[in-house]
Amino acid sequence: MAGCSNLPSLFNSIQMKIEQYQIDQHNDSLFSRHNNQYIFLQEQLGEQGIHAKDIVKQLEAFQVAIPSWALGTGGTRFGRFSGVGEPRSLEEKIEDVGLLHALNRSSGSISLHIPWDIPGETQPIIDLATSLDLKFDAVNSNTFQDQKDQELSYKYGSLSHVDAQVRKQAVEHNIEVIKHGVNLGSKALSIWLSDGSCFPGQSNFVKAFQNTLESLQEIYAALPDDWKVYVEYKAYEPNFYSTVIQDWGSSLLFCQKLGPKADVLVDLGHHLPNANIEQIVATLMMEGRLAGFHFNDSKYGDDDLTVGAIRPYQLFLIFVELIEGMKRANRASDTYAWMIDASHNVKDPLEDLLQSVEAILIAQAQALLVDRKKLEQARNENDVVLAQQILQNAFRTDVRPLVREAMRLSGGSLDPIALYRHLGVRNELLNERGKLTVATGL
Repeated sequence: MAGCSNLPSLFNSIQMKIEQYQIDQHNDSLFSRHNNQYIFLQEQLGEQGIHAKDIVKQLEAFQVAIPSWALGTGGTRFGRFSGVGEPRSLEEKIEDVGLLHALNRSSGSISLHIPWDIPGETQPIIDLATSLDLKFDAVNSNTFQDQKDQELSYKYGSLSHVDAQVRKQAVEHNIEVIKHGVNLGSKALSIWLSDGSCFPGQSNFVKAFQNTLESLQEIYAALPDDWKVYVEYKAYEPNFYSTVIQDWGSSLLFCQKLGPKADVLVDLGHHLPNANIEQIVATLMMEGRLAGFHFNDSKYGDDDLTVGAIRPYQLFLIFVELIEGMKRANRASDTYAWMIDASHNVKDPLEDLLQSVEAILIAQAQALLVDRKKLEQARNENDVVLAQQILQNAFRTDVRPLVREAMRLSGGSLDPIALYRHLGVRNELLNERGKLTVATGL
């Protein structure tokens, strides 16, 4: 990259870190061009009565959690092609998130999946995260797989299982996950169930729902007073005839029955084709029941692709509703849970995550450009053309200078992927960890 040829690649052999001066030198080489683009956009927006600095400030405050399972190369039903230098331990996963956060300053937390990432000694894990300016987001339970030495199988379900002993085992696992989360300073438990059926007649829909509700009630009772439980839904996979929590309505129903500490978690890939996700978001926010998001993208189903790679306009429309809902509820962005949930089958996971975070910030910035008063007036006058034009004008604005400025002001890089590649981060990880490492996760 131009202007970066003299940057040294200084990595500590024990803990890899990108030093601030490396980021600053990298930014110096790009600043003139960036500043010209930013000033030009600032003037354009100013003519519309939009203050660029206000949007930049909101972008600086937006943080996206990185899931511990997304730091290695993902897999498919047919195979997994592991990358090189994948993290071999929870500590190395935290270090990888630290690298991301150093580059974009928008990845300030990590979400753990238990039992893939059970901390050994808690305090050293907390100290490591703190040293990298990271916090622990929601902890995730796993009853969609059988673990080594597990007494009873989840082949035919977990919280919904016909066998009370299997349900008890699944409940106890979730309570164990809560305890790990408490020790780490997390404030939420995220639950996704693969429970369902493959064939008609296999499952009694009502009993499966009731069993799941009773199990969730036990878990809910174990939540600390200041905790939340996020109930995720999925239309299909791995069961294709039915799933117990198959859509946002069933998830909302569970949450309403559980109580005020339960909210619905929306995964962008967990919908039937052509579902109007932005309408779902608006409804959940209207009811005060949106927990947050698992961001990804898809062409067919739960593809777990890079955020914004397939449907960037849909992502923008979702953020239009998110911003309106937050304003209506007078809630800041940090009162919701934002997390990436992706599987990187053919990309370097860290580069993919950098792309995803940028796409999220771009969609947010575009949505912040929408003139809400004019949009509401167009709606009240049934001016469909103008309403569409207002949205698409915002979407078609190149807001990348705003995103870059937010990263720069926060101490991050103006071009995170370029700096990542220039410093040879993946090669450094390969040299330290080896070629044949495989991170825990899907």
